[in-house]
Amino acid sequence: MRLFGITIPDNKRLDYGLTVLYGVGLSRARDVLEEVGLEYTAKPTEVTTDQENKIRLILEGFTLEGDLKREISYNIKRLKDISAYRGYRHAKNLPCRGQRTKTNSRTVRGNKRVSMGSGRIKLQKT
Repeated sequence: MRLFGITIPDNKRLDYGLTVLYGVGLSRARDVLEEVGLEYTAKPTEVTTDQENKIRLILEGFTLEGDLKREISYNIKRLKDISAYRGYRHAKNLPCRGQRTKTNSRTVRGNKRVSMGSGRIKLQKT
């Protein structure tokens, strides 16, 4: 089963398989399957072409994949252009939603584990 040029894994349940699409989470996938009238536990190989077309039609109503990525990057660029605080934080690769940065900002800044003793030159005894 292919949607938006992406292959849905055949070995996974359909609700988890649809989350491969960027912009479709588990709750949205389950809502779509409910609307079509499919079980969550169904495999993509069990879906008929008619049901597949219904899923495709419903998902086309949402902003997904490349359009969503483009929209998000445009919003971040706009924040940088107007010199907003959030844009500044995005530009410096820092958390922009109020998290502390003394500790616990490893996800945004990268896993830099720098400690006091790591770069120190050891004294030689004479």
